[in-house]
Amino acid sequence: MTDLNDHHHDQFLRLFAEHDQALRTFVRSLLPSMGDVSEVMQEVAVVLWQKFAEYDSTRDFRKWAFGVARFEALGFLRDKARDRHVFSDELVGKIADEAAAAMPRHEAQREALETCLQKLPETQRALVLAAYSKGARMDELAAQRGQTAMSLYKLLHRIRQALLECVRRTIAKEELA
Repeated sequence: MTDLNDHHHDQFLRLFAEHDQALRTFVRSLLPSMGDVSEVMQEVAVVLWQKFAEYDSTRDFRKWAFGVARFEALGFLRDKARDRHVFSDELVGKIADEAAAAMPRHEAQREALETCLQKLPETQRALVLAAYSKGARMDELAAQRGQTAMSLYKLLHRIRQALLECVRRTIAKEELA
């Protein structure tokens, strides 16, 4: 019996880890703050695990998880309804529908960006990753590189433009395939 439970647990963790970022992005589209997202994501994980025995493995896990996340976000917003900054259920439903519909496109863009980042020369890739890391400050990064902040901004702009063009070409090729 333990092997069956371990397999069940492993299967859930693999599926949840595979779709965690997309789920988090979806929940973020429904809630006003990152703190709310973290709170709801904890509940989503708990509910998904509690209901995983009911999950039909022939169905799309992502779609099922998005449904659970949607209900958890709506419940969270309903509980906070006294706050004047909370959206109506109808508006949240519309946002959720639009976010779910846009998710495949966002995923394709993210994958294309990853591919394009790998195509950059190592020095440019390292610069982009350093510039967009948490807590990065352009003035400090420029000083470390021995250049002015303005020249660093210009260089990053050129790299971002190249990445944008690469992403557009990559997605266009995939749409033709």
